[in-house]
Parts: sequence; C-alpha cells; structure tokens
Amino acid sequence: LGTPLAEVTFCVLDLETTGLDPKKDAILSIGLVEVDRWGIRLATAWHRIVRVDTAIPGDSAVIHQITDDQSAAGSPLEELLPEVLARLAGRPMIVHYSPIEQNFIDAACRRLYGAPFVTPIVDTLEIGQRVFERRNHLIQPGDLRLFNLRPRYNLPQYKAHNALSDALATAELFLAMADNLYPDQPCPLREFLSKR
Repeated sequence: LGTPLAEVTFCVLDLETTGLDPKKDAILSIGLVEVDRWGIRLATAWHRIVRVDTAIPGDSAVIHQITDDQSAAGSPLEELLPEVLARLAGRPMIVHYSPIEQNFIDAACRRLYGAPFVTPIVDTLEIGQRVFERRNHLIQPGDLRLFNLRPRYNLPQYKAHNALSDALATAELFLAMADNLYPDQPCPLREFLSKR
C-alpha cells in the first residue's frame, strides 16, 4: 500500500456490456492495457469481442456498435476470462466506475470458477469525485463521466464505447489526475485505492 504509484504496474480494464445488471446482462467486449513506470504500455493493449448466446438488444448495438454477427465471430467468455485474470494477477485494476467491471467479472468468476473476484481497484470516477469535493465544486449530472472529466486535464477526445479506447482513455485520465494531485512528490498507492 505504501509503494509509490510510479513503481506499480496497473492493469486498466474496460468492459462493454448489454446493460448494467450482471445477473441478466452480458459482457460484449473486453479491453485492457497496462500502466507501468508511469507510462501506458501500448504493446500490452488487448481487445476481444465476446460471443454471447442471445441476440444483442438493438439499443445496446447502437451504443457499442457490436452486432450479432460480430459477437458470433468472437470467443466465449470462458475462453477469454483466463487471459484477463492472468493480466490482472498481482496488479491493481484501474477502471472508470468500478461497479461495472467489478460486478461483471465477479459474476463470471462465480459462475465459471465458484469463487469471487477480488482485486485492489483504482476508480478514476471516484478520484474525480474526491477532486470536486476537495475543491468545493458542485457536481453536476454527467460531470464524472469519463469523457467529461478528460477535458479538465487537457486530454484529447476519443469515440466512446469501445472497450480498448475506453481503457486507454481511462489510463490517460488516471495518469493526468495523479500527476495533478501530486505533481512534485511520490504518492503511495493507498491514496488512490477505491473506498467502495
């Protein structure tokens, strides 16, 4: 917990899903990338489409641009999850709004392995909320969305709802936030871990 952030290797994860309830909704795609030595390791970028057994709802396909045909050409979650878990092993996970990734991966682990998914989490939404509160700024609806926080740190805009580009966007936001909060001093990991 006391390790400076610059010495920690993180795995940044994003999931695109058919909805927000892991009991009835499915993971459609997985994107991840590592942050190591205070930089994003693009060579570690990984993106997969998940084959789902049911028709993708039309409103979901519009948002994520993942069609039934693309899903049919993907891999089943039981083949992809071991790779995700191997990449997360020994690393804190960085996400934007942890209940999505935490709950969907946990539901998959319980279903496939009979065990919960437990990992230290850094949540950029939670960090953004803390920044607003420390500065006594009123939080407006939508202020904490990934693509609304990024301009506050002069980060470029990307198209949303692609698991890999969202993981990269989250990685950039994390690095910018951490540098902004602790510009001239090493910061321990414990300062950024999710309180949820």
